[in-house]
Amino acid sequence: MAAMPPPDDAPQQPGERRLTRPPSERYREVEDPDAAPHAATPRPGSPARGVAFAVMAALVGAALTVVLGGRLTISAGLLVVAALTGRAAALALVAGAGASLRSSRRAWLAAGIAVGGVVLGQVGLWLYARTEGGVLALPDYLGQTFGLLVPIQVALALAIAWWSAR
Repeated sequence: MAAMPPPDDAPQQPGERRLTRPPSERYREVEDPDAAPHAATPRPGSPARGVAFAVMAALVGAALTVVLGGRLTISAGLLVVAALTGRAAALALVAGAGASLRSSRRAWLAAGIAVGGVVLGQVGLWLYARTEGGVLALPDYLGQTFGLLVPIQVALALAIAWWSAR
């Protein structure tokens, strides 16, 4: 605890009231570890935790892509899913890694993980189509079914993840 300045030794004037200590002192943090054992210190971030959180967010985005694009046959709405995947992966990386990664490295790592989530979602869509009787190869299926939406999804996830993780 910081040393308090010595109290003013000047005699009090009649009717004057002085406090023995300033009222704001009650808001000071206790530095004695025995005095507050329940006080939790924030854990510093780690790159591994950040990557794990971001990969989990990307996997959720990929699963959402398969459900919405495969079972519900939504195509243009997958752009929104790609954007959300990029944003979620970036925020999860920032939350898990904290300041343990440089800004530029964090941004490109988030972008790579988000792109991986979108690509995994597209592979999942192709695999779902195969279970429904599809016979096309992966590039043919994606090109004929979604056309330019696939590269736009990848670019959107990359840009949003990069921007969000800076």
